[in-house]
Amino acid sequence: MARHVWVARVLVAALCMSPAIAAAQTQAGPSGHWEGAIKVPAQDLQIELDLAKTGDKWEGTISIPAQGVKNLPLTGVAVTGETVTFAIGGVPGEPTFKGTLSKEGTGISGDFNQGAGSVPFSVARTGDAKIVRPPTSTPVTKELEGSWEGAVDINGNVLRLLLKLSNQPDGTAAGTLTSVDQGGVVIPIAAVVQTDAHLQLVVPAVVGNYEGDLKDGQLT
Repeated sequence: MARHVWVARVLVAALCMSPAIAAAQTQAGPSGHWEGAIKVPAQDLQIELDLAKTGDKWEGTISIPAQGVKNLPLTGVAVTGETVTFAIGGVPGEPTFKGTLSKEGTGISGDFNQGAGSVPFSVARTGDAKIVRPPTSTPVTKELEGSWEGAVDINGNVLRLLLKLSNQPDGTAAGTLTSVDQGGVVIPIAAVVQTDAHLQLVVPAVVGNYEGDLKDGQLT
C-alpha cells in the first residue's frame, strides 16, 4: 500500500508541474519586454524592446532612453524558428536587428546593422510585452491632402520641411515629413488625426508631435 501511495504522489506532483512546464514553453517565444544594449564603440547604447504577436502578425516597439526615443514602432518584425528580425523604419541607414532567441527563451542576441556598419546587440527578457500604439489615423479633408512647405525653428536653427498627406484605401490618412536641410531625410508619420480644422501628427521617429489649425490655406 505504501508503494502505491508513493506512486500516486509522484503522479500528482507531475500533474501539478505540467502547467508550469507549459507556461515556460509558451514564455520561451520572443513575445515580451526586453532590455539590453547595442554595443556601439566606446559605450553601450541602452535599448528596450516590446515584441508581441497578434493573430498571425508580429509587432513591436523600441525605446532608446539616451536619445529620447520612446515606443517607436518597429517595421518588418518576423520570427522564423529561433531567428528574430526587425527594423526601425524611416531612419537613415535602414537600421536592422537580426538576433537569435536563446534556448531558455531568456535572451536575444545578434547583430545590429546600419548603413555599412555592424555591431552586436543583446537583450534579456524582463517581463511581458507592453505595446504602446499611436492613435488611429483618421481621413483628412481635401483641403489638407497634398504637399505643404514650411519650417521649424529649433533654438534659432531653422529647418525647412516638406509635409505630404494623402488618404489611403483603408479610409485613413498617411503622411511623411522630409527634412530638406538634412539631406532630404524622409521621416514617417505614425498617425494623422484631423478633428474639424485641427490637425495632429504623431512622429515618434523624432520623438515629436505637431498640432496646428487650418486657416486661410495655412497650417499654424
